[in-house]
Amino acid sequence: MQGFQLTFFSPDDRLVHGQPLAQWLLEQVRRIGIRGATLIAAEEGFGRNGRIHASHFFELSGRPQEVTMALSQQEVDKVFATLAEHGIDVFYVLTPIECGMSSQRTA
Repeated sequence: MQGFQLTFFSPDDRLVHGQPLAQWLLEQVRRIGIRGATLIAAEEGFGRNGRIHASHFFELSGRPQEVTMALSQQEVDKVFATLAEHGIDVFYVLTPIECGMSSQRTA
């Protein structure tokens, strides 16, 4: 299948409706029928302000997180419509991909 990989990036201390943005995104995309998404917590990173975010023993807030999905164009549109509906502005990367199950791939 030709589609898109959509990845959102956010620190874990950014809250939306009282919960971390990444967790909120997972719940919203499941609610609108997206078939799968992955939440990845990174060890360290920095954002547009240049501030380092890291998961050190004494400093667990601000840890970078990614939410990644493989989607059709229609699903991409649904995700962005949901963000707009809730007034959410978040950094993303959208990349064209080929995806599917390895058992169904022909040479």
